[in-house]
Order: sequence, then C-alpha cells, then structure tokens
Amino acid sequence: MVNELQRKRIQAIIDTLVLRADAQGYVTIDDLITYFPDQDTDHIAIRAVITYLRNQGIDIIDTELKNDGDDDNISEDEAEPGAAFDELEDSVGLYLKEMSRVPLLSMAEEQAIAKRIELGRASKIELAHIDPNSEPTRAAKLRLLLSDGESAWEHLIKANTRLVVSIAKRYLGRGVPFLDLIQEGNLGLIKAVEKFDYRRGFRFSTYATWWIRQSITRSIADQGRTIRIPVHMIDRIRALYRVHQELEQSLGRKPLAKEIAEKLNLSVSKVQWIMRISWLPLSLETPMGDEEESELGMFVEDQESPSPMDVTYQSMMRDKINEVLATLSPREARILRMRFGLDGGQDYTLEEVGLKFGLTRERIRQIEGKALRQLRNPHKASQLKDYL
Repeated sequence: MVNELQRKRIQAIIDTLVLRADAQGYVTIDDLITYFPDQDTDHIAIRAVITYLRNQGIDIIDTELKNDGDDDNISEDEAEPGAAFDELEDSVGLYLKEMSRVPLLSMAEEQAIAKRIELGRASKIELAHIDPNSEPTRAAKLRLLLSDGESAWEHLIKANTRLVVSIAKRYLGRGVPFLDLIQEGNLGLIKAVEKFDYRRGFRFSTYATWWIRQSITRSIADQGRTIRIPVHMIDRIRALYRVHQELEQSLGRKPLAKEIAEKLNLSVSKVQWIMRISWLPLSLETPMGDEEESELGMFVEDQESPSPMDVTYQSMMRDKINEVLATLSPREARILRMRFGLDGGQDYTLEEVGLKFGLTRERIRQIEGKALRQLRNPHKASQLKDYL
C-alpha cells in the first residue's frame, strides 16, 4: 500500500518529469534512476509513474541507446557479435550468437507471454493447495499450465537478452568484464520479468531497461572501483558528467563548477566534492613517457622518506659516534649502545642490560656513569657538538 507521504512524493516526481518532458519532448531512463535509486523498494512507484507518463503520451527513452534507435524497437541485428567484440573471448561470441537466434517480440506477443507466465504462477499456487489423487484431471491440467508458464518465462528472458547486451556494451571499460556486465544485466532482466504487469499498457523493454541498467550500475559501483562508492553517489556522478557535457557543448568550453552547480541546483562545494570522489585511483606502475620507459611512481615524491641531505647527515653522525665510542672499553661501549639504542634498536633498561652481562642493575649504572663522564671530556664532546 502507498501511504499519503509516498503518494505526495510520487506526484511531485510526476510533476517534475512532466515539466521536463514539456521542455525536451521526452523523459529518460536516467531521470527515473535519479528519482528512484532503490530498485527493490521503488518498483511500485516506478510502475505508477511510467503508466501515468505513457497515458499522457510522453515518451520514455534511454539516452545510452538513443543513437541505436528506440529501446522498444531494437533492430534484428542488434547485439550481433561484430567489430565491437572482436577482441573478446570466444565464449562471448558464442553466447551472442545463441541469443540472437531468438526473435524479438512485438508488444502483443509480450502481453500474450506475460499472460501465460501469470497463469503459470496461479497454477503453481493452486497446485500446492489441491490433492492430486482426488483431482487428478485438474492437477494434470495445472501441471501443463505451470510448465507452459515456465516456458513463457524462459522465452521472454531469451527474447530480451539482446537488450541486455546493447546496454552492457555501453559500460565497457568501467572496471567490470563484459561477460560479468551481461550476467548482472540478466539478473536485472529476471527481476523485470518477475515484476512486469502487462495491464499497464507499456512495452516490456521500456520497463526492463531501467532494471537492467540499475543492476549493471550497481555491479560497477561494487566491483569497478578500487575504492567503492555508494550507488546513489554513482548516480549523482553520472548526472554531473551528463550536465558537464551538455554545458561544454553549448558554451564551447569547459564549464565552471558554479555553472554546473546552478544547473543541478547544488552548492558549488557539493559539486566540487562530487568531482573529487569521482576521480579514479592511478597505479604507481602506470607507464609514463613516449616510449613508456618509466613509471608514475618514479615522479611521485615520498614525503616520509628522508632527503639525501638527511641520509648523509645521519651517516656522518653515526661514523662520529662510533669513532668516539671506540675510545671506551668494549664493555662500556656496548652498554651505552644498548642503553641509548645507538645501534638502531630499542633502549634497554638497567635491569635488562644487567641480565645480558650477568651484572647487577647498580653495577651497570656505575659503568654507564663512568663512560658518560669520559665522553664529557671537552676534546671528545667537541667532536659531537655539531650534531646536537
């Protein structure tokens, strides 16, 4: 059931989409994704909005497929394996050839198949509630209807796999393998079949496109980036770059963040933040130069590593300390090294040093004090003064 708050939200979205349709002559699948980012909870609202827009004679198109024709009328050779897939594995080509054997469906055929699927579902429910032994004829008939519904379900899936491929190939190069994109799109297609209501009067491909693209974009959001970005932010990034391209074409230059913000009705800081999180990470092993002889990491300064001057200074100080300690007895020098971590290791307590030498804590303190007094000799101290 739709409560009053949800009804007002849906009406507000419809009003916005109608205004957009008046301005540009149509609304897009992207517009629906923007307003309904959660496909699992918004499907009832989506159906209501699509039905209303269709009844008002407003076209709903997919801008990703606009160059290839309307999504309701995909050509027979759409998604055939060709130049776009020459470099893909043989398994992809075989899959595309297999799917292209299933003819596309007209709107009347989609509705007829949807009715068979619905009848099959109803038969399954009824079959679970009757006794086959007492009603064998009825049970046999229900099994036939159930089997026919399952065949219709499979037919509707296969007849629309080319739509999945058409959408999936627009997302190549986003960090997810092509076959994985197709499989994710197929999951969206299956959801569309489960939720499609032929009584609404719109084409199945129009309804399925939203589910397919949503499933694919979710997959890219989860798998396509080293650092995952939430799905709703992926949608915002796509909307931002779409506006960026529109402004760049109309202005003849790259738009400013302020101009993008005005178009999206966002603050400038919000636009700048979205642009920052959209940046993709680069590998330090990325080849650089005309002949790719060097890597990016060679040009990135390591802020944590010491400078050459620091390294030289540390080396000279270490040599001078060793030179001064050499004037002490081996035992005194070793005790000072352990007590002050002069070998680059940890600082030992008097008790720990005593255990190493088999001496008491007090005796180690006495030896340490004697050694330090020797180092305070003006001649020896002057050698270390420059490093203090």
